[in-house]
Amino acid sequence: MTGPHTEQEHPTYAVHDRPLDGNVLAGALGGALGIDVTVAVVACAGCGRRQAVGELVVYASAMGSVARCRGCGDVVLRVAEVREDVLLDLRGCSVLRLSR
Repeated sequence: MTGPHTEQEHPTYAVHDRPLDGNVLAGALGGALGIDVTVAVVACAGCGRRQAVGELVVYASAMGSVARCRGCGDVVLRVAEVREDVLLDLRGCSVLRLSR
């Protein structure tokens, strides 16, 4: 097909222009894990900085959230909700400490 694409063919997902703090992840992660994850401590795999999940810099969209280290800006974790599932990518996190 030639010509401009319609919005239905290539939907756009609005990303918050301004970053949010990690507290925005409380709903998805707290529901899946059954704990308050905002006080969980993560260590950035990039720079080693330890910080609470609530301190991460989060960029959220309809497709999911990307949480970055406040120190170096590397991606620490990604979260997406797909139907009844929560997908959690922790590749940028060397340690995740959860308190009971």
